[in-house]
Amino acid sequence: MTETTFGIGGAAESTDMVLNIGPQHPSTHGVLRLRLVLDGEVIQHAEPVIGYMHRGAEKLFEARDYRQIIMLANRHDWLSAFSNELGVVMAVERMLGMEVPERAVWTRTLLAELNRVLNHLMFLGSYPLELGGITAVFHAFREREELQTVMEEISGGRMHYMFNRVGGLKEDLPAGWLDRVRHAVAEVRSRMDVYDRLVLGNEIFRGRTRAVGVLSPEAVHAYGVSGPIARASGVDFDLRRDEPYLAYAELADTLKVVTRPDGDCLARFEVLLDQTHNSLDLADACLDRIADLPPGPINQRLPKVLKAPEGHTYAWTENPLGVNGYYLVSKGEKTPYRLKLRSASYNNIQALTELLPGTPVPDMVSILGSLFFVVGDIDK
Repeated sequence: MTETTFGIGGAAESTDMVLNIGPQHPSTHGVLRLRLVLDGEVIQHAEPVIGYMHRGAEKLFEARDYRQIIMLANRHDWLSAFSNELGVVMAVERMLGMEVPERAVWTRTLLAELNRVLNHLMFLGSYPLELGGITAVFHAFREREELQTVMEEISGGRMHYMFNRVGGLKEDLPAGWLDRVRHAVAEVRSRMDVYDRLVLGNEIFRGRTRAVGVLSPEAVHAYGVSGPIARASGVDFDLRRDEPYLAYAELADTLKVVTRPDGDCLARFEVLLDQTHNSLDLADACLDRIADLPPGPINQRLPKVLKAPEGHTYAWTENPLGVNGYYLVSKGEKTPYRLKLRSASYNNIQALTELLPGTPVPDMVSILGSLFFVVGDIDK
């Protein structure tokens, strides 16, 4: 095969065109580069080129103590900061054999589901925007503000909450905060039907997404794809149900694992929307349980210098974008000897090499946006 970066006149008919999408492009959700080989307007080969945002987080983990690595961990997927922190503290707590107070367990579950809604709302608004529909993103940000307000009140942060601690949470809940969360959840739920009417009811949106970018269950397993993208291809797997952590075992009646058989862009959007509804229900269930809990501590007292015993462990969580795992190796020091991060977006984005060949260039934007990734989560 002969490749050239451009063709003129007759040369264009006998050579393939190489097109770079990015690394700065509105549909790439960050600094990602796609190298496409085209035959006319049809993609023949696609290669995601990553690493433009790489900051070496896994190496930095080795030079920070167990309290400081929480700050590093919550930044790779900047839309899921609380969930990122959670995986780190769970791994360290497992190494220490530490039991977390029940009040902290239920509050963590509540905050994880609120963080999931915040993540999903971003993509529910930005995906139609990438396909030419600007209105949905304004609704999404209005709902995000409702939840951001209560998240900011409890943690002081709007993106990087830094509210998890080894052994529990930073501090107890402010007076009246549970009522304000309940009101915010009710407000968001009351307006969620706008996505059914405005987006899913839109003929242009359905025409751009139905039967486009079909990902087979076999490809899901081959590439290690997880989260809403895998479930949209009929892969019925969710760690919250299949390997429960936090309080999810007690929420089995409320938790619904949403799947679709189609595996196309439309199915991925529908799964994201249905998961958002379910996360709001889970948040209400957590609020009910926290209100019934007796007063008690929300964290464990820790020594001035925290050292994990020698050994290794693996903790994984069902992050908003998929399975997030931390493999922690300790030599008995106050810093990790090794901390390997398995991020959801890194695996999910590899499916582009399977999805894009054979599709026209306009469908590339539909497929790329439907993978719901964050580039920092790829590059780490």
